[in-house]
Amino acid sequence: MTICYFTATGNCLYVARRIGGTLLSIPQLKRQDGIEISDDAVGIIAPVYAGEMPMMVRDFLERANIKTDYFFFLYTFGMACGEAFAHVKQLCDEKGLKLSYINAVQMVDNYLPGFEMQKQIDTLPQKDVEGQLTRIIRDIEVRAEAPVKITPAVKAKMAMFRKMLANRILRGDTAKSYIVTDQCIRCGICAKVCPANNITVTESGVAFADRCEVCYACLHNCPKNAIHMREEKSGVRFLNEHISVSDIIEANE
Repeated sequence: MTICYFTATGNCLYVARRIGGTLLSIPQLKRQDGIEISDDAVGIIAPVYAGEMPMMVRDFLERANIKTDYFFFLYTFGMACGEAFAHVKQLCDEKGLKLSYINAVQMVDNYLPGFEMQKQIDTLPQKDVEGQLTRIIRDIEVRAEAPVKITPAVKAKMAMFRKMLANRILRGDTAKSYIVTDQCIRCGICAKVCPANNITVTESGVAFADRCEVCYACLHNCPKNAIHMREEKSGVRFLNEHISVSDIIEANE
C-alpha cells in the first residue's frame, strides 16, 4: 500500500503513519517531472481547506498517474467537510480513476482566523481520534467501498462553497499580509516547513512570495511564535502531539 500525504501541523502525517504502508510526501512528489504511483492500494491523505482539498493536492491528483485496484482518499477536518468528498469524486471521474473509498477524521482545526487554538485543542478528547482511525483502518484492510454521488444539488453546493470560501481564502498571496515580529531569530524553520517553497529567510528578515498554500505551517511551527495574522483569533499555536517539527521539515523541505 502507498499513501501520499500533505501535512502542515502533523494531523495528516499522523493518520498516514497509523494506516501504514509506503508514505510519500505530496510536496516532494510534485517536484518530480513525472508522477507514477502503482500499488495494490493507493491513498491520499489531506486536510479540508475551505470546503475542498488544498490547491497543491488538487494539482497533484490532476497530474499523478495512479494505477491501483483500490484508491482511497482521507480528509482531516475540524469543523465541517463541506462538499470536499464531491470534489475528489469529480476529479477522479475526470481522470478515469475509480474512487473506491473516502472518509474523514475529525481532529484539531488549525484555521487561525476561525478558531481559538486552545479551545480546539481542548475539544480533542471528545473527538475520539483513535476510535475514528480504528474504524477507517478496518475499512481499508477489508477494502470497503464508499461511493459518492454528485447530484445537481451537490454541484450547486460545490459552486457556492468555492465562491464563498475557496476563492476568497485559498489565495497565493495570503502570506504577504503576515506579520513577523521582532521575536524572529531568522532560524529558517518557517522556510523549511513551507510545502510551497514560498518563504525566504535572510539576515534582513523573512520574505513571502505569492505561492502560499494557506496551510499555516509557518505560523504554527515557528519556535518563537513570531509570525502572525491580523485576523487570527489568538496567538496559541498547534502541532500534533505525535509529530515533531523535524517531521514536518522532512516532509515539506
